[in-house]
Amino acid sequence: MDAAWWRWHFFLARSAPNRYKRRMNFRPLVAVVYSSISLDVNVVLDLEKQLIGEAAEVRSFCVPETMPLDSVPAELFEADALIVWHSVTLHAGVIERLARCRAIIRNGAGVDNVDAEAAKRRNIPVCNVPDYGVEEVADHAIALVLALCRQLFPLHQEGKQLGWSIPESSRIRRLSTLTFGLVGMGRIGTAAALRAKALGFRVVFHDPYLPSGIQKSIGVTRIETLDELLKSADVVSIHCPLTKETHGMIDARELGLMKPTAYLVNTARGGIVRKHPLFEALNAGRLAGAGLDVIEDEPLRSAEEAATRNLIVTCHAAFYSAESLEEMRSSAAKLARAAALGLPLWNRVA
Repeated sequence: MDAAWWRWHFFLARSAPNRYKRRMNFRPLVAVVYSSISLDVNVVLDLEKQLIGEAAEVRSFCVPETMPLDSVPAELFEADALIVWHSVTLHAGVIERLARCRAIIRNGAGVDNVDAEAAKRRNIPVCNVPDYGVEEVADHAIALVLALCRQLFPLHQEGKQLGWSIPESSRIRRLSTLTFGLVGMGRIGTAAALRAKALGFRVVFHDPYLPSGIQKSIGVTRIETLDELLKSADVVSIHCPLTKETHGMIDARELGLMKPTAYLVNTARGGIVRKHPLFEALNAGRLAGAGLDVIEDEPLRSAEEAATRNLIVTCHAAFYSAESLEEMRSSAAKLARAAALGLPLWNRVA
């Protein structure tokens, strides 16, 4: 080989050693993309490396949440598969520059942080992990409901006083007298419905995409319209994905349909419930309380928002347990391995 060939490859090895090594070895790259607010375990990648094995090199890329193009490492554009954590928005500008990507895998159930249309234009499959954390999110929703119906936190504060009364007695409710309404009856919604039934609630749901007869299999009541459910339920629990159709679905008009004694719980996506109308309704006493694990434009942005009356907020953690995190990472890693090897993919959403 001539001297020019050797000079070119020496230049590649010096200027971009990782890319040069992959080019010479023809080993696929699986990129795990996360931001600084993701869980620290993302950086370790021990589980992903174990499951993907020799099928591909596994590397982590810490990027800003909105991924401006000038912040994206050049090596990421050459990845054969991307595992994307929830704290990162994978927008069209990045997707259009992916040179050899065979799959984008959302490390979780929702894919609203991935531009699926841009991926479709590039013929890049988008997959998710829909079945992890079902128990955790359903349990978390029920925990928020119980805290509201039993006024757990006001009583906790009162119980720490040297002498106490029961100041929230008028808000404490008997569960068996209440109607538990679910918006969405997928995996998590069904799990929450079964838990609510076990606690004695009368359970109703609204889901226009669910086949007829599902309600008979688990013994709950179907409500044909969202308005009807909002008017009749004492507890409204959100369990639908964030889509163009559901974005801002619970706004001032919908909140106005709810009973002033009702509670709203959201463990799905923050963008489904408009934040400011909800906080206004709580502060004005037009709604008895709300339990939110997710918030529009999260986290809370001011002391005034944090001081909203009868509001319980948890930090987008409903999905979390040590077991669910391992399940999610394992499922995503198996999908990435299949993509790297050119095998058929499952859990495709686009």
